[in-house]
Amino acid sequence: MKASFFFMFLISSVVLLAQDLPCDSTIARIIQPITQADTITSSDTLYMSSLVSGTPVLVQSTVAICFENGFEVAASVSFEANIDGCLTDFSMENIFGGNIDLDNLENYANQPVPNYINEDNTDGNPITDIGATLGRVLFYDKNLSVNNTIACASCHLQEFGFSDTRVASVGVDGATGRHSMRLINSRFAEEERFFWDERAATLEDQATQPIQDHIEMGFSGNDGAPDLDSLIRKMNQLEYYPVLLTDAFGDAIITETRMQQAIAQFVRSIQSFDSKFDVGFDIVRSQGGNNQLGSNFPNYTDSENRGKALYLTNPNNQNGQRVSGGLGCNRCHGAPEFDIDDNSDNNGVIGVIGDANATDLTNTRSPSLRDLFDGNGNLNGPSMHDGSLTTITAIIDHYNVIEVNTNLDNRLRGGPGGGQNNGQRLNITAQERIDLEAFLKTLTGSDVYTNDKWSDPFIN
Repeated sequence: MKASFFFMFLISSVVLLAQDLPCDSTIARIIQPITQADTITSSDTLYMSSLVSGTPVLVQSTVAICFENGFEVAASVSFEANIDGCLTDFSMENIFGGNIDLDNLENYANQPVPNYINEDNTDGNPITDIGATLGRVLFYDKNLSVNNTIACASCHLQEFGFSDTRVASVGVDGATGRHSMRLINSRFAEEERFFWDERAATLEDQATQPIQDHIEMGFSGNDGAPDLDSLIRKMNQLEYYPVLLTDAFGDAIITETRMQQAIAQFVRSIQSFDSKFDVGFDIVRSQGGNNQLGSNFPNYTDSENRGKALYLTNPNNQNGQRVSGGLGCNRCHGAPEFDIDDNSDNNGVIGVIGDANATDLTNTRSPSLRDLFDGNGNLNGPSMHDGSLTTITAIIDHYNVIEVNTNLDNRLRGGPGGGQNNGQRLNITAQERIDLEAFLKTLTGSDVYTNDKWSDPFIN
């Protein structure tokens, strides 16, 4: 490659005279177009990334250009130059290969969503193709951790429903305090708050908290650790962010709000609606009639239909003991989204990872029950905030006999004697266990595990 020369100067006005400039598509998005004389004043911001001695350069309110073949630069200070160099832009392909094509973006904004899905917590941050693309890069970028070893995707893996098979995920300074929640269908939930304890008011609020967690990704600003401003300075030295930010927001300024918006758009784009359940529901809906959700699905086995009925139907109790009816799962995890009711309290799991004597009553959220299992019928990692339930048998056992705590959801109370001081007793039979498990497995899709648009875009 021809040697390049780097020029940087501060000015109040610059005139670029470009002759026969080969207009690279990425450059053209930043400077539209450089095919004639353009004036850039000090109030403008010109962002270009230049590979100079292998170092990406970002300049704001400064003009930083590499020139080729007699390009002339005239400044208000009467500076003129003819420099034999090259006008260059970093290669997206060197970083992402063919995984990101800014001229042919993946479809995130207009994915088909079944018309029976009613919940949507987008609320002012609609998904765009470029916004979700930026979010995808942020989600997989290990540079967002203090030691370049951990990304959001390190704890939320596509092959496991964007969860983790470990009880506690590993961060830059130890293990996480709670299990990493599945992210599939995060958009399609009545509950707008996020984290197990709902401490984040929105998905946007949640998006950068792990980055600023001292254990997880490290930019906490505590105990000598760098803060988020340090991360933004670091990101300013990564040549791909100016291009992506400019496409997504119109300029290359990195802010926490923009990071939150982009990551949230990507996470909300992760959807799964190609399960056996969706196929069956489409069939019965096309046939019309009442109680379509409760009708037998023609593509289900007898066991799966029985399990669906158990899930949807409330129990009939006598003296706090279930004697007939279903299991009442739908009261908290409402079909067809299978998301958690936003008025839910604790579900009776109160453990703390790493401390057998501690209790935690604050956990009131859960992920969607869609894709609880993978396509092979295995759980997508352990369940609950403390990862304490590692089999479907253990999960069913837990809900079969609930122990009361002060923050227990009232729908799980009313055990022996029928009082609020006793947890439910469902008396689930062996066959009912088989049927419920069979039904829950019909909620698993396939595309979400392999679709490239949700995969790691980096080639290294």
